[in-house]
Amino acid sequence: TWTFKKHSPLKFLAMVKLTSNTCSPQSALLHSQHLFIQQSPLKMHCRTCALVTSSGHLTGSNRGEEIDHSDCVIRMNDAPCAGHHPDVGRRTSLRVVAHSSLQRVLRGRQELLNGSQDTVFIFWGPSSCMRRDGRGHVYNKLRLLKHLLPKLKVYAISRSKMLEFDELFKKETGIDRKSSNSWLSTGWFTMAMALELCDRINVFGMVPPDFCRSSLRPTVPYHYYEPSGPDECAMYLLHERSRKGSHHRFITEKTVFSKWAQTLNIHFYQPDWTPTPAVTHANSSGAPSPVGS
Repeated sequence: TWTFKKHSPLKFLAMVKLTSNTCSPQSALLHSQHLFIQQSPLKMHCRTCALVTSSGHLTGSNRGEEIDHSDCVIRMNDAPCAGHHPDVGRRTSLRVVAHSSLQRVLRGRQELLNGSQDTVFIFWGPSSCMRRDGRGHVYNKLRLLKHLLPKLKVYAISRSKMLEFDELFKKETGIDRKSSNSWLSTGWFTMAMALELCDRINVFGMVPPDFCRSSLRPTVPYHYYEPSGPDECAMYLLHERSRKGSHHRFITEKTVFSKWAQTLNIHFYQPDWTPTPAVTHANSSGAPSPVGS
């Protein structure tokens, strides 16, 4: 069953379950304040979870068998298993997908959807994309997807809980997401949800928050399935330092994850590292300065 742990940063995570049945916007909004639309809530509790990132650090790692031995395997967006089994494993219990990755997931339908009847999909996105009055283009596509594949387990994070994620980010960093032109990453949502679902979280492929400070760091692709893609640290630093437009704050988020791991059952592999107490430097607003800035 879905458990809400007292030590979790999120006390309660409500989501909207997408069903193949017709549901009025009024009904959806009413039920989203509680837990799920129709049917039963997500029943998922795992003793051990492998949270598999999409990082190029997983290439050549041979962690696949170790990952698959976990009770639950969590992946993000359109990260594939096919062609990478020795490094990332074969199983997927839960896949957390950003609104911006929906089209890529649909393009990889044969592997990611048709062969994933046992996988739970949780989609997140801004309210403009996920509104349920017929004008939310992502939500509309998800409803169509559910109609075409009725056995698929598809959920969407409700608007009220998206706001809770924003508040969690502000509480942990002192930074207001909107005023700082920041977008929370899929990794942020995935880690917070894993804390609700898992007794122990083993994270594969996530670097420590100070990793990109080193001039001796290796060049590693941002995604293991795009070996010719951008460098991971270059991507992290670009987003972390940008103040114009909307960007992810990857390094700031990793600083929070590192802090959580000092008291919660979170462990990091490939690379293997253990969190140490962070030294915070106050900026003019009194909030911690993001690492790498």
